[in-house]
Amino acid sequence: MKSLRDICFELFKNEDIKKDVKDMIKPVIQFIYNEMYIYLWFICIYHVIFIVIVLANLYLLLKLLHSRKIN
Repeated sequence: MKSLRDICFELFKNEDIKKDVKDMIKPVIQFIYNEMYIYLWFICIYHVIFIVIVLANLYLLLKLLHSRKIN
């Protein structure tokens, strides 16, 4: 008796089935992407701002350490 995994692999060997499944899933993926699009932009902007803040802190820390060495 074949396992469910083997049956699925045999089913997806057919190119027509692959194309039909892709065509059925494509609208779902597009809908999910459209719903999450704005949140992805917020995450990207947050990361850019976070990197700028970390670099500013690093610059200030190095400036402080350099001024302490001189004195």
